[in-house]
Amino acid sequence: MCSMSRRSFIKMAGLAAAAAAVPALDGIKAASAEQQAPAVPGTDGDKYVSYKNRQGGESVVYFTRDLSAAGLMKLYDKISANFTGKVGIKLHTGEPEGPNIIPRPWVKELMQKKLPNATVVETNTYYDYGRYTTESHRKTLETNGWTAFTTVDILDEEGTVMLPVKGGKWFTEMAVGGHLTNYDSLFVLTHFKGHTMGGFGGSNKNIGIGCADGRIGKKMIHSGETGSQWGIDKEEFMERMTESSKAVVDYFGDRISFINVLRNMSVDCDCAGTSAAVPTTPNIGILASTDILAIDQASVDLVYALPEKDRHDLQERMESRHGLRQLSYMKELGMGNSRYVLLDADNGNVPIKLEDAVKGVKPFKA
Repeated sequence: MCSMSRRSFIKMAGLAAAAAAVPALDGIKAASAEQQAPAVPGTDGDKYVSYKNRQGGESVVYFTRDLSAAGLMKLYDKISANFTGKVGIKLHTGEPEGPNIIPRPWVKELMQKKLPNATVVETNTYYDYGRYTTESHRKTLETNGWTAFTTVDILDEEGTVMLPVKGGKWFTEMAVGGHLTNYDSLFVLTHFKGHTMGGFGGSNKNIGIGCADGRIGKKMIHSGETGSQWGIDKEEFMERMTESSKAVVDYFGDRISFINVLRNMSVDCDCAGTSAAVPTTPNIGILASTDILAIDQASVDLVYALPEKDRHDLQERMESRHGLRQLSYMKELGMGNSRYVLLDADNGNVPIKLEDAVKGVKPFKA
C-alpha cells in the first residue's frame, strides 16, 4: 500500500471514529479502561541512570555549540535525508510573549533556506489560555510573530484522527490532530527545557502532548478516568505521554527526525509564557538525531554533565516529577537507544565526551 493510501485510510477511519467518539467519549474510554485495567505504572522515574549502566545499541547524536540560525541549519542537514513530500515542522510556538521559545528569526531563516514548502504544525491546548481555541490560538501565533513569515496548521482545527499505539499498556490508540496525516514527513524542532508535570520537555513531550488534540487526546493523557483535569502524574503520566509519542513516531517511520535546542532552559515549559521561572541552567547548544530516545537522553545527560550549581534547579525539576521515566519507557517500547555517539559538528563530526561538550559554558544571562 502506498503512503497516500495508508494515510487516507487512517484519516478516514480516524475521522469516523472521532466523530462517533466526541459525544460518547466516556463510553469509548470505559471500554479502553476495561481492556487496560491490569496496567501498573513503572518505577524509578526519579533516578538518573548513568551511561555506563545502560545497555543496548548506540545511535548517533550531533552536537553544536552554535546557538544561531546557522547552527540550526548545520544540524538540520545531518538528519533530513529521509524527508519526502509534504513536511510538517512540529514546534512549540508558545503562549503570548513567551520569552524562552526558539527565536523566530532562526526558524524563518531555516525555512527560507532549507524548507521553503514546509508548514509549522501545532494543536490547541487542554488548559484555557492563549491557545485553547483555534481562534485564540491564531491570535497568539500572530502576537508571537509566527504568522509574519509562515503558515501554521492547527492540526485539530477540524477534528481528530486515531493512530494505533503498538505495544502500549495504557492505550491501543491515540487521538491526534486530524490534519497530521496530511503530512508525509515530520521535523520535530524542540525547545528543550523543564516542565511542570513532565519534569522536562524534549522531543518526546513535543509530539506526545503536542500532537494529541486539545480535547480528546490530551484528556486521555492528563486525566484518564480520574475525573480530574490533571489527575495523572509521575510515572503513569510519563508512560501515557510516551505512548502518544510512539503513535506518531510509528506513523512516520523513517520520515521523522529531531532537533533539541538547549537554550533558555527554564524549569517551566513554554506553556507558562511570561510567568515561566527565569532560567538558571546555562545555555549548552543544539542536538540533532533520527532517534527520539537518543536525543532526549543526550539532552538530559548534558544537563547532568554540568557542575551541580548549574544543573541543580533543572535536575530537581526532572527528578521531583519522576520525569526520567520518559527515557526508560521509550527504551521499553523499543523507540530507540539510550546509548549514543555524540558527534561534534563544530569540529569535523569527531566524537566528543559530555564533559567536553559543556566545558566552558557560561552562566545564563536573561
